[in-house]
Amino acid sequence: MPRFPRFSTPRLLYSLHTSKTTPSPSPSSSLLLGSFHLRQFSAGNLARAKDDKELWWTDVMARLRNIGISAHIDSGKTTLTERILYYTGKIHEIHEVRGRDGVGAKMDSMDLEREKGITIQSAATYCTWNGYQINIIDTPGHVDFTIEVERALRVLDGAILVLCSVGGVQSQSITVDRQMKRYEVPRIAFINKLDRMGADPWKVLNQMRSKLRHHAAALQLPIGLEDDFKGLIDLVHLKALYFHGSSGQEIVIEDIPSDMEALVAEKRRELIEIVSEVDDQLAEAFLEDVPITPTDLEEAVRRATIARKFIPVFMGSAFKNKGVQPLLNGVLGYLPCPSEVSNYALDQTKDEEKVILGGTPDGPLVALAFKLEEGRFGQLTFLRIYEGVIRKGDFIFNINTGKKIKVPRLVRMHSDEMEDIQEAHAGQIVAVFGVDCASGDTFTDGSVKYTMTSMNVPEPVMSLAVQPVSKDSGGQFSKALNRFQKEDPTFRVGLDPESGQTIISGMGELHLEVYVERIRREYKVDATVGKPRVNFRETVTQRADFDYLHKKQSGGQGQYGRVTGFIEPLPAGSATKFEFENSIVGQAIPSNFIPAIEKGFKEAANSGSLIGHPVENVRIVLTDGASHAVDSSELAFKLAAIYAFRKCYTVAKPVILEPVMLVELKVPTEFQGTVAGDINKRKGVIIGNDQEGDDSVITAQVPLNNMFGYSTSLRSMTQGKGEFTMEYKEHSPVSHDVQAQLVNNYKGPNATE
Repeated sequence: MPRFPRFSTPRLLYSLHTSKTTPSPSPSSSLLLGSFHLRQFSAGNLARAKDDKELWWTDVMARLRNIGISAHIDSGKTTLTERILYYTGKIHEIHEVRGRDGVGAKMDSMDLEREKGITIQSAATYCTWNGYQINIIDTPGHVDFTIEVERALRVLDGAILVLCSVGGVQSQSITVDRQMKRYEVPRIAFINKLDRMGADPWKVLNQMRSKLRHHAAALQLPIGLEDDFKGLIDLVHLKALYFHGSSGQEIVIEDIPSDMEALVAEKRRELIEIVSEVDDQLAEAFLEDVPITPTDLEEAVRRATIARKFIPVFMGSAFKNKGVQPLLNGVLGYLPCPSEVSNYALDQTKDEEKVILGGTPDGPLVALAFKLEEGRFGQLTFLRIYEGVIRKGDFIFNINTGKKIKVPRLVRMHSDEMEDIQEAHAGQIVAVFGVDCASGDTFTDGSVKYTMTSMNVPEPVMSLAVQPVSKDSGGQFSKALNRFQKEDPTFRVGLDPESGQTIISGMGELHLEVYVERIRREYKVDATVGKPRVNFRETVTQRADFDYLHKKQSGGQGQYGRVTGFIEPLPAGSATKFEFENSIVGQAIPSNFIPAIEKGFKEAANSGSLIGHPVENVRIVLTDGASHAVDSSELAFKLAAIYAFRKCYTVAKPVILEPVMLVELKVPTEFQGTVAGDINKRKGVIIGNDQEGDDSVITAQVPLNNMFGYSTSLRSMTQGKGEFTMEYKEHSPVSHDVQAQLVNNYKGPNATE
């Protein structure tokens, strides 16, 4: 297979050009020729050479796509990626996700992924199609691994939203779509599994419009459905496409079947109408009744998609090898190249002023580390290059830590395989070895101090106590926890001060279960797991005043500090969870002691007096105080703040907040009553109940504390036919009886000590 030439910086290309074999002249080689003999040029020629070079870069950037594939669980993301890699010649045989051959899909490189048949980590790969280079990131669909989706979308220019033609728009589809909106990612949709029983692409399209509020229309029409699914009709070029050969690699283009002409005309008109609502050029032609050519329609769809005003919908069945090649053409035709997407950086020298990055290889290097992995050769850092060029052996600067680092090895990833490269330019996704950094760090060449905006990291909602079975494996155990913490920002490790146990926190039961399993497999450490713990919070409900004097005299310098003020709850929807305000007029307390007072209040808020959990949504205002010329110190004021907070906390009527989960259940209608009754028993609130064929879709808000082991009880209630997904919604106050019970449970063991 001829290898696609890697586009790199002029330096590499100059050396290619000076080799003895003279290639046949092409537009790019003639441009290179011009830029190689730069020194002999006059001023006019120099300007022309610069333009030529820019033209050349424009061509390279236009032939690059960075896309992600996201969807609900089991919509066929990994299967679709497998087919894309096969048709682009990247792999030479197809393996299924839960294949009988035991090989598993290329992108599910972890043993655990192949066993469970789910994607846990987002995997990166690249391929070429029709002379374009496509970088693909296959992301997990499970809500517990949502950070993987966040990190992928942060660095991508476009995405494919995969929807199941039977399941339609499901809970995780909505979450993924919300994430795409947050990062302003243009997207195309692919309705998969048209070969399945009950496939209905038009139902899915209507759900996209109603549930996701998408301005969407189909670009294709299926020829038959379920077992009769034979091919597709392209509504833009008005041709029928059939996929022949053992793996659907031969596309046969024919005229539209005569019995479908009326439906095709109706659907094409609908497509033109919907696109013309958001594209002025097409609207003019449509209103003037000018015949709309396929080129006009293609250009209008591209403009509207890149502007995020329209979502083109493709169809097919990845498993049956139908519709994947037209989808690839859609990626090239409708999703933006890196230079068509505007990215912002924050200039640290100008108080985080927003700077638009040009996205060209000519500018200073700006790259973002969006994912870390512990490889065989040390830490592997995935970088998206936004501007400039990175070369092997170059020195780069980590803006977040201020460290200067040499790039020892630069690679391009293909799932868990890698290919060494010498350099990479703006728009590309590469990985580097031996660079110590955290996820979300920004690297530059030192000429600018830019940081990319940080990624949105959700708070963990669940904790488990873990400890190694044998004491000898403590070192490996700590090593594993440190590595996972660095790789995954939603995975936290802490120490319970009372029991001395190691506490791991994450996004749900499956998330933590996978990490415990990975510790066992990758580090050969067996760990015992305690009962899951919920991350409660505390807050105050009314204003309370404090006036506390901390005075201690024990010979020599004493301690003296007095603080006066009040605490009150923050208004709902506040961006911060803790606010400290110094409202002292004059010098009742010297200004150098104020930070110590703030530190004391922060420390006190880390552990509320009800159940010892952190206190949130609280505002502390310092109005007065007193100090002593000799005895006042930072320690005295810090202690005064801690005791003042504890004293007035009970007066402020504190309440306990618990994480409430948004749960979506899909159960056969005959079990609806039983399941709804069980949710009420778990103190859940049902907020929606839809009918979908023979299934009931119930949406409810349930406290996480009442959801442990729910998957087992749901299976037993529905004879294994029910399924559910849940994601964190908010922390909300618990009822009085639950609060009393939690306080008694907390005070019980503490009182006996």
